[in-house]
Amino acid sequence: MTDKPDATNKIPRHIGIIMDGNGRWARQRGLARTNGHREGLSAAKRIVKAASDFGIRYLTLYTFSTENWKRPRAEVAFIMNLIKQYLRSEFNFYRENGIRLRHAGDARGLPADIASELAGAVEDTKNFSGLQVILALNYGGRDEIVRAIQKLARSGLYSGEEKIDRFSENDFALFMDNADIPDPDLIIRTAGEYRTSNFLIWEAAYAEWYFSEKLWPDWGKEDLAAALTNYGERDRRYGNVPVLNTSDGETQ
Repeated sequence: MTDKPDATNKIPRHIGIIMDGNGRWARQRGLARTNGHREGLSAAKRIVKAASDFGIRYLTLYTFSTENWKRPRAEVAFIMNLIKQYLRSEFNFYRENGIRLRHAGDARGLPADIASELAGAVEDTKNFSGLQVILALNYGGRDEIVRAIQKLARSGLYSGEEKIDRFSENDFALFMDNADIPDPDLIIRTAGEYRTSNFLIWEAAYAEWYFSEKLWPDWGKEDLAAALTNYGERDRRYGNVPVLNTSDGETQ
């Protein structure tokens, strides 16, 4: 398998990844789930570097969902500590690769130390001009929509029937977590699962999906290259129909 996507194919601007399979990876090896999460973090770093090398502009990683708080307390604490260590220790990696960190999700629901580390990493990398990595942390697609409605209501910009009647999808999108980032072109889900799992449900309306049987900790540059090659072979029509050439040279 090549570790480079087909150079003739299109490269998506924005990729989202549902990084699934850490627990199964550990279970298959007789290890604690925490080992799987640690290896999953290593895979994330490999894929961030690969995405940067391939010229991706935006990469959203589903790091911790609003539903993940239901997991055992010890596991949640381990994941939070792992995230904190990563945010603190990887600045040289961000700087060397020009990587800018951003956040999607409700920071108010995070432990105070995690929220502080996250805000610091976002601030420290805000001027880096390479790949933008969006950490979806305490994130849920429905929660993002609800928070967007709350921000819209507090703005007072659309009071009055005439303004409400003119309100559009583009207007609503301005209140999402990262309104300046283009919608994802491609969403990848690993570990043989086929659910959206409340990930970017507004933004992913026209995204292409790529499903991999491989567990997330086993992912590497060649796997991302395969996903990009597959994406490049697709014809994105956004509800339109292809233009066909007839035998007399006319189009229809």
